[in-house]
Amino acid sequence: MNALKFQQVLDKRGLKKEDLAKIIDKDRATIYRRFANKGDNFTVEEAQKIKEALDLTDEEAISIFFD
Repeated sequence: MNALKFQQVLDKRGLKKEDLAKIIDKDRATIYRRFANKGDNFTVEEAQKIKEALDLTDEEAISIFFD
């Protein structure tokens, strides 16, 4: 996961990590760990939910989740 690019997308949309946690129904601490560790990736299901909720293009999603 490209955490920096993901954070830029959240910032651009005026969202916080807490908002992201609500979108995928996870504890906010889990989200913070995923951003901090860079090794803990989102599941495909979570990535799909995020893509839809943030209205990401396929290219944006790929560059965030598979970089």
